[in-house]
Amino acid sequence: MRKNDILKCGDSIFRVLDIKNNEIFLIDCGKRTIPTWISEDEIQDCTYLTEKELKEYIPIPLPDFDTMDAKSLCIINERYTLISDILPFVSDFRMRNKRIAAISAEYGICRQTIINYLCLYLAFQDKAVLAPKPCISDTTLSHDEKNFRWAINKFYLNQNKNSLRTAYTLMLKEKYCDCFGVLHPDYPSFNRFRYFYRKNKKLQTYYISRNGIKDYQKNHRPLLGDGVQEFAPAVGVGFLDSTVCDVYIVNEAGNVIGRPLLTTCIDAYSSLCCGYSLSWEGGVYSLRGLMLNIITNKQELCKKHGIIIEKSEWDCDMLPGTLVTDRGSEYISETFEQLADVGIRIINLPSFRADLKSEVERFFELVQDSFKPYLKGKGIVMPDYQERGARDYRKDACLTMEDFEKVLIRCIIYYNSQRILENFPYTEDMIKDKIQPFSNSIWNYGKSQNGANLIKIDKEILTLTLLPRTIGKFRRNGLIVNKMRYKNRDFIEEYLSGGTVKVAYNPDDVSNVWLIKNGSYIRFELIESRYAGKQLLEVQQLQEEKKSLVQAAETASIQAQIDLAAHILNIADNAIKHENTDVKGIRETRKRETRKTHINYMKEGEPNE
Repeated sequence: MRKNDILKCGDSIFRVLDIKNNEIFLIDCGKRTIPTWISEDEIQDCTYLTEKELKEYIPIPLPDFDTMDAKSLCIINERYTLISDILPFVSDFRMRNKRIAAISAEYGICRQTIINYLCLYLAFQDKAVLAPKPCISDTTLSHDEKNFRWAINKFYLNQNKNSLRTAYTLMLKEKYCDCFGVLHPDYPSFNRFRYFYRKNKKLQTYYISRNGIKDYQKNHRPLLGDGVQEFAPAVGVGFLDSTVCDVYIVNEAGNVIGRPLLTTCIDAYSSLCCGYSLSWEGGVYSLRGLMLNIITNKQELCKKHGIIIEKSEWDCDMLPGTLVTDRGSEYISETFEQLADVGIRIINLPSFRADLKSEVERFFELVQDSFKPYLKGKGIVMPDYQERGARDYRKDACLTMEDFEKVLIRCIIYYNSQRILENFPYTEDMIKDKIQPFSNSIWNYGKSQNGANLIKIDKEILTLTLLPRTIGKFRRNGLIVNKMRYKNRDFIEEYLSGGTVKVAYNPDDVSNVWLIKNGSYIRFELIESRYAGKQLLEVQQLQEEKKSLVQAAETASIQAQIDLAAHILNIADNAIKHENTDVKGIRETRKRETRKTHINYMKEGEPNE
């Protein structure tokens, strides 16, 4: 008999752990209790088993180390580490108990747990038996749990935003009351209902079902991207947006006008403000002003307002090749999308996703925070302006539009050339070239790098590109656009043959329109000079007033036609028709009648007798 021999004695199976003199140290592999010393004479009638036969008699899961996950391997090693110091003293009762107590105190593990690990390993002599048992969960729901799930989906996970207690009460009303509304005596407790909810709760489902997908995308979704640098790896991606400034403006006479609208374009890569539009009108009008401002020489722009800057402080006079906007009506209009004609790509973001154009949202916040502390009491709107009893900030207004635009330009210059970008992802080349952490420095560096997408465009072409368009019709009397006639003597054949064309027009002055042909703009002049220099709305108003006058006179005209017909018929009916009309002497009869009706106007004006 040798160590690690496996013996089967009756219904029990033992493993030999040690042999001394005539005594054998055995462990019961089935019961896996603490091993004991017995006399060799007590196991004379036992038979020997192999390791394979042991596993057949005592089936126990032994996972394969090659297919085991890392967590299970870690647990096996941790458990073996606990018992490894005990194994040399396993046959020594005193030392074994001493080591078990010491390990239990050191690791904070129950003494019986250590004994269980020890006996399990001694019985099978394989570390794999220390693997954790696979977690088998019973996914079958009880009757009450099915009701819990139904109530949570129906009464809690919806936009009514009921409390969990309310959902529980409604569930009891629907599922645990009789036809008279009396509660059954075996209804589940609220604690069970709450436990089931917390056990199966998913925060994503909670946010979306109660607040909507838009709120989830804006305020709760995980932020796992690399920021705008992932979206814009180079200069040439512009974020567009508008906001109402937090300041009241007055005119030259001191009368309050209101709060101006600021529209801006921010380069996503460098955070540089490419241009702005400060106006009282929004929509496509403000976008047209913004596009023209972007391509304007900023030194000359600042000089008009009495501000002198270096070209490098704001060196932007080209349009970004990609413009990113939200779903505002002006940004999804056909007029704005016409920028695609000059090679600009338009990207419209989903609604309520301000986070996707965070740079421009941050610009509005930083710029307004720059001037607010210094303009308090000058018409600045404070956070309490909508609260009851708050001050009427309109009464503090004293800045004109010109004054405020100077303030705004100063803030933009600071934003572009002095604000430190602490979190900008510098490349090795940028560090080597010692690029300053300012928007204008990064912009100037990025313009010379591969991938920069900036478009140089003429001011006149950009203005014509952003004009609204309509369909014009060639007629013999000219090119008809917005019910007005236009001419260009190079299109004689078109006037004669007719047809429709696409035309750009200026709503502020109808004196000219531009026919769009193969990407070119051909000017046509207004024929009806009475409309020259007028706005389209004025002309349409004149046309409507004329139409109203015509419609008002239409009934009277029809009545006059009826009266005329009646008079003519009355006269004809009273005329005497002769039976024998002489048609042979018409010439002589005409001469006689001429002499009778002839008047000598130099005399009395009487006919000749």
